[in-house]
Parts: sequence; C-alpha cells; structure tokens
Amino acid sequence: MDATFERDGRGLLCREADGAILSVTPWGEDALRVRAVPRGDPPDERHALLDPSDPGAVEVRVGKRRASIRCGWIEAVAEADAWSGTVRLEFRNGRGETLLREIASGGPLGLRAHAFDPLPGGDWAVTASFEGRDGERIRGMGQYQEERIDWKGCELELAHRNGQASVPFLMSSLGYGFLWHQPSPGTVAFGANRTVWRARRARALDYWIAAGDTPAELSLRYARATGFPPLPPDRALGFWQSKLRYASQGELLGIAREFRRRGLPLGVLVCDYCHWPRLGDFRFDPTFFPDPAAMARELDAMGVSLATSVWPLVPLGSPAHGRARREGLLARPARAGTVGHRFLEDASFLDPTGPRARRRLWGKFRAGYHDLGVRHFFLDLAEPEVPGFDASAFRFHAGPGARMGNLYPQHYARLFFEGQRAAGQEAVANLVRSAWAGSQRYGAVVWSGDVAGTWEDFRRQVCAGICIGAAGIPWWTTDIGGFHGGDPEDPGFRELLVRWFQWAAYCPVMRLHGNRLPNVRVLRPDGTEAAASGGPNEPWSFGGKALRILAKYLRRREALRPYLRSLAREAHEFGRPLLRGMFYEFPDDPGCADLRDQHLLGARYLVAPVLEPGARSRRVALPASCRWRNVDTGEVHDGGRSVEAPAPLDTIPVFERL
Repeated sequence: MDATFERDGRGLLCREADGAILSVTPWGEDALRVRAVPRGDPPDERHALLDPSDPGAVEVRVGKRRASIRCGWIEAVAEADAWSGTVRLEFRNGRGETLLREIASGGPLGLRAHAFDPLPGGDWAVTASFEGRDGERIRGMGQYQEERIDWKGCELELAHRNGQASVPFLMSSLGYGFLWHQPSPGTVAFGANRTVWRARRARALDYWIAAGDTPAELSLRYARATGFPPLPPDRALGFWQSKLRYASQGELLGIAREFRRRGLPLGVLVCDYCHWPRLGDFRFDPTFFPDPAAMARELDAMGVSLATSVWPLVPLGSPAHGRARREGLLARPARAGTVGHRFLEDASFLDPTGPRARRRLWGKFRAGYHDLGVRHFFLDLAEPEVPGFDASAFRFHAGPGARMGNLYPQHYARLFFEGQRAAGQEAVANLVRSAWAGSQRYGAVVWSGDVAGTWEDFRRQVCAGICIGAAGIPWWTTDIGGFHGGDPEDPGFRELLVRWFQWAAYCPVMRLHGNRLPNVRVLRPDGTEAAASGGPNEPWSFGGKALRILAKYLRRREALRPYLRSLAREAHEFGRPLLRGMFYEFPDDPGCADLRDQHLLGARYLVAPVLEPGARSRRVALPASCRWRNVDTGEVHDGGRSVEAPAPLDTIPVFERL
C-alpha cells in the first residue's frame, strides 16, 4: 500500500501506509511546521510557538507519489517510497537548493526518518533523522560549557543544568533555521553522516524550519514564530553589582552609597539569597532588613534599581509546604521518596507551569517584594536544579517531566513577567539561570550559571554568549570573575577579574557577582549563625591598580548606553542578538566562520577579549569589506587581514566598524 497526499487547508497532509500522518503547515513567512504521529491527528501544542504570522502566498501541489508545499522562500517536497509506504521530506530554498533532507526510510535496513517507540500512558519516544551535509556549520542551540561555536560533529544533551541551557534552535550555514519543538529532555547528534534528534517522551514529532540567506533573516523568522524580547528598563543597561551575599539592609545601602561617593556608575544592586527568614517565605527577614521599602526608595533616589533573589522552593514539613501542596503550587515526585532539592533544607520545587499557580505565586512575590519596590528578580535554580538535573523524576501541571521538563525555566520567567506587567511595570528584565525556546519573550536575562573563576571557564563564556545569542536569547550575562573561587588579594585572580570585567563591558548585561574568599560569618542578634557571606566583591575590592581599570570600563559602559538602547530596539523589533558571532554579520567571509575568541557587540564594535594570563597583545581578525578603527589607539586598519593588537593590562582590543 502506498502513501497518499492531500491538501489540508493551506497545508499538506501525508498519510503513510501504516497509518502514520505527517502534517506540513505554513508557520509564518518563509517557514513551515512539521508534525507527525503514528496514529490519530497531530496535536497542536504551543510550547514555544505562537500563532503564526501571515505566511503570504502558499502553493500546495499534490500528485500520486509526490507532493510539495511552498511558503515564500521555503519549499517542502514529500516523496512516497514504494518499498516501505513511507514519506520522505526534503526542504529547499527559493533557488531550489536543498537545505535539509530526511534519511531514506525502508529498504533492507528498515530505517525510519521519523520513528516512534511506544511508552506506557500513550506517549512516544520520538526520533527524527536527517542526512548529514559536508561543510555545514551548526550555530546556536543555547548555552553549553564548551570552547566551540560550531556543533557539527558533536552530540548535545537537550536538557538544562547549572550552566547549561538547552534552547534547541539552530542556524545552519546552509541557510535554514530549525527549532526542535519538543520540551522533553533528549539528545541531538550532528554527525557527518546524519543528524539525529531524540525526545525521551512526546505526544508527537514536532519541529519548525525556516529559510533565510543570512543569520539576521533567520533571527527575524524565529522571533516572529516564538516571540520578540521586550524592551528592558534603562537601568538594566548599566552596571549590575552583586555578590554572595549582602546580609543586611545597612550593608546593601552602604555599597550603593560608596558607589555614589566614588563617582562610579551603578544601575542595579542585587540582594542575593538567604535574605528571607526561612526558605520559602518569599519576603525579607525583618531582623536584617527592617524596612525594605525604605531601602528600595533610597536606592531609587540614587538612580539604582533593586533586584532580589528568589529560590523556587518550599521546605518539607513547613506550614507553607502543606498550604502550597493543597493549592497545587508544587511539582510532584514521580518516584517515591524523591526530594526536590537538598541544600539549605530538604524542599519541594514550585510548579509555575499552570496559569492558576502562576497567578497565586505572583500574589506572594508581589506582596513580599514588588509592592516594596523590587523591580528585578534573580531567579536562581531555574533549570530546575532537581537531583541530577533529572526532570523526569517529577510531574508538573503541564505534564510529566520526561515530556515537559525543559519548559520549566520558560514558565518560571513567564510567572514574573506576567505578574510585573499586570502590576503596572512596563519594562521587565529578570535574571534567570536557564532558558528554553520562547523565554526571550518573557524578559529573561540568562546568566551562565555558577562557573569557576578560571581562565578556562572565562574562554567558555565567550563561546556560550555567541551560541545563546544565535539561539534567539539576546539578553545574557555572566558572573564577572566566575562564581566559584577567587581571592581578591591574589594577583593572578585580579588579572583574571580585570580581563573578564573589561569584556563584560561589551556584553548585553554587565554584572559583577561571585562567592569570593574568604567567607564571612553572619550572626543574628542572639549570636546564632545565619548563612555565611562571601568576601568583598566590589570594584574597589581588588586593589587600587585594578580599581582604576575597572572604573575606566564602568565609564565606558555608561558611554555605550545610547548604543545599547539602539541594540535593545533591534532585538525588540527584529529579534537580533546583541552579542553576535563574527559569522552573524559576515556570513560570506570564510575567515569569520569559526572565530570563537572574538565577537561583535551589535554591528559596530568588534570585541577581542584577552583570554590568556600574562598576555599583553593578541591577534585580531578584521573582516573584509570595511575598515576598522581601534577605539583606544585611534589606528585605522583595512579589513580582510589579522593584526597584532596591543592589550596592556588596562585595555582589551576593541575596533569600531567604519
């Protein structure tokens, strides 16, 4: 029995001989959505995708063994295989060039391009396999702690960890963007012979593909499909000061006053964890923060916004846990005896994946924080950080973790974004320690997790920033100097921090954070121990020589703010990242294809961080087709060559495009 084809409204429906159905639907300009199920009708689940924009003209052609659907610059061609009764999809651009093609199904090997293994409960383990292409480069995919920006030849875990954010959107150098629209944990292998996507548990195969000749075109297609980032508050474009942790109202205000006394710019001041009486209270401890509303007002009068850490946890056995469980606000263990988190106390995770729970939880956060003047939230443990980062051990309102686990950080950001907007806060930007496709539309500022204060981890952050920007998350930051380790008295660490700080001035968000040595005891009035604080982590904590350099780059960041506003507008209107790989602006320049130790801030500035200890110069590749001016020396260079740029300790090479 052969496969058959038919029109389905403006889409194409393919019926395979064994009853499986493939639906290919226009989903915005130059884009298609593919869904498939082994039986029944493909569900329309909107994990990341929004309602499609008008695709314009759509052409569907149906024959006996071949059918096609063209939507602008992309065409899907479906071929029936007489041997197996299956359908093979091939995607082409407007010039007829192959962008992506499924592997051949059937034959003596019995392979299937789209395979479904049944699971108890009616779901499926889903696999989609495509042919490999020589010379293809794969960019995006979110944030991984590796020194690479091209994932061809790699296998990636499609799951979140502390420092790893799986955002399964890629840009191919062949001219297509691809979103694996499955929030299930899984894997993808970008092999030389084939690309294989796997979802651990799903109701259907579901992906979205768009054609575009440049990365900027693909960014626009993707943002139209999954949402544009909102404009951030103006202060968020300035400098964020943070450490582990400011233990009292007096200490926190003293930091802000010291910035002002020294004439150093400051946009946001962060109050990290353990400012609460007990985990899960979602309010300030009056012992250490007697008047948080007055604290926020004083900061605001200084032009500084207050950010507060939130951990999405409620301790087991507490009165709050019983109430939250009755109200349906907690993720439920899928296995007996599983505990959500074990650090301060054994605790359960909040479940933000249901609309009712989001509304009720926001009521708590609004009363404890927003009504007192908190305007940014520091959303920690947002993967969520369950044991082993195994979301399949829990069930959420949206479904079992094995099917929906990667959706958690998107809904967590959504909880606060929708609440702040409903409370009248127009511009929203919240730090989130993970993201998934669509997180950008909820004001997510992703940070790269608790990375170490080492040169190796520093180099990895440059790659992570390039990759997550290409994956559609424009607002991103790191802990300057790394989170773990770092002694302000150590000359080696001071050099690392200075170099990281200089680079961060040219990142989407500039934020100093970390658990510095030595730790500091914090005592309650009765003499009992409270959670310890890290050592000093302010610009003046690293010695006078370092302070002069850090102050230079704080002022440079301030000077960049008008430019950053223009980039925020580009992200908001066109979906473009702020931190861009060299390939993004120069896709036709082979010398830019795999540059991973330099990048662009917008289209104007080429940033070449110093990534090795002791280096006082470095090679910088200057793309052709334009000239470049060193912003510190004023020297102008023709593009199309590399130069040895001076990099004394007080300077990193930055070139302006002329």
